[in-house]
Amino acid sequence: MKIRGIAPALGLAALAAFALSACEQSGLAHRSLAPIPSETVALMGQVGTSPEAPMLIRAYKKEAELEIWKMRSDGRYVHLKTFPMCRWSGQLGPKRRQGDRQVPEGFYAIGPAQMNPNSNYYLSFNVGYPNALDRALGHTGGDIMVHGACSSAGCFSMTDKQIAEIYAIARSSLAGGQRAIQMQSFPFKMTAENLAKHRLDPNIDFWKQLKEGSDHFEVTFQEPQVAFCNRRYVFNAAGAAHLDPDAACPPLKQDPQIAQAVAEKSAQDELKIARLAKNGVKPVRVVYRDGGQHPAFAARVSEVSRPETIVPPTEIVLDEKPSNASGETAAQTAPKSAVMSSAAKAADRNRPAAHVIAMVPLRSDRRELSALAAADSTQVNSAKRGVRSQKDAWGGDIPTPPASIGARKSAVVH
Repeated sequence: MKIRGIAPALGLAALAAFALSACEQSGLAHRSLAPIPSETVALMGQVGTSPEAPMLIRAYKKEAELEIWKMRSDGRYVHLKTFPMCRWSGQLGPKRRQGDRQVPEGFYAIGPAQMNPNSNYYLSFNVGYPNALDRALGHTGGDIMVHGACSSAGCFSMTDKQIAEIYAIARSSLAGGQRAIQMQSFPFKMTAENLAKHRLDPNIDFWKQLKEGSDHFEVTFQEPQVAFCNRRYVFNAAGAAHLDPDAACPPLKQDPQIAQAVAEKSAQDELKIARLAKNGVKPVRVVYRDGGQHPAFAARVSEVSRPETIVPPTEIVLDEKPSNASGETAAQTAPKSAVMSSAAKAADRNRPAAHVIAMVPLRSDRRELSALAAADSTQVNSAKRGVRSQKDAWGGDIPTPPASIGARKSAVVH
C-alpha cells in the first residue's frame, strides 16, 4: 500500500468526472461535494498538514473510535481527529463470512472508485474488504462501508454529520494525488493492557499480526507497506508487492533500523503484558450482544439500529491453567459456541465468573465527549484551540521514531 502519487490534476479530473456521473444518477450527490469544515482546515494548518495531503484511517471496535491522520511535508503522519463511532455490529474478531455481521479487522485500501456519493446511508465509501489475505483464508462477504445513518450490519457506522466531514477529507486527499487511503481496523487499541486481557482469546495470533503492523506505524508515523505470504500479514518488506498469500514466505528484507525499532517496541510490550499477568490481570473473553457504540452516544440510543442490543459487553474470565497433556488451556480448546453459551448463561444468572463492564470514557475525556455528542460536532481534536505535540495527541507514551529512520518521500507536493 505504498503511496505512488499521480498528478493532482488527473486526480481532480477523475473525482470530478465521478461526481458528475453520480449527479446525473441521483439528486443526493451534492452531499459529496460539501467542503471540509473551516475549523478542520484550520486545524490541519496548526498540525502541519493540508487538505490535499494523504490521509490514513485507524479504527478501533472496542473503543468505538475512528481516527483520521494526515501526512505532513516530512512524509510522517500526524493525528488530526478522533470521531466517536455511532454503531458497529458483531463481536471482536475478524469477519469470516457473508452475513456474520462482523466488522472486518485488518489493513485495507480505499481508492477513488470506492467513494459512493449515492449512498442510502447519506454518504459512504467501501473499505476494500476482502483483501488478498481474507480471500486466501476463505473469508467471504463484501460491501463493507464507512457510512452515515448510525446503522450497522458489519459496517463502520457514523452520524450523517460525521461521514460528511470524513468523506470530504478523503475526497480531498484522493483529489490531491493519493492513489489509495490505508485503513487500519483493529479489535481494540494495541496496548499492553488490552493484549494482557485478551491473551487467551482464540483470535490472539491474528491480533498479534495486526499489532505488528500497528507497531510499524507507531515507530515511524509512516504508512506501512502491506503484503501477504504464508497466510499472514507482512509489513515493510522489500520487494513484497508480488508475494502470494497462499505460498510460503521467501527470505524477506526489511530496513534494519525500522525492524530494530519495531522489535524493541514489541519486546517492551511483551514485558508489560507479562508483568500485568503476574500482577493479577485475568485473561478474559469479551462477548457483545451485537457490537456497540461510543459512550458519547449513550443518551441517543433511539437513533441507532437495533438499540435493544446496545448493552455493556460481558467479560468471561478464562482459566489459564493447562487442562490437557498438550498444555493447552480449556479456553483454547473449547468450541466457540460453548464460550458464547457460557457468556449468555453468565449474563443471565449473574454468576461470579462473569461480570459486566460498561464502556465509560476516561474522566478527562468525559466532559468533552458529552458536550461533543450533544452538539454532534463529533470530533476530539489533536489540538485544543492550538497546536499540540504528537505526544499530546496520543495522550502520552508515544514512541519517538529513531532519528536514523528517514521519512519516505511523498509524491504529493504540500
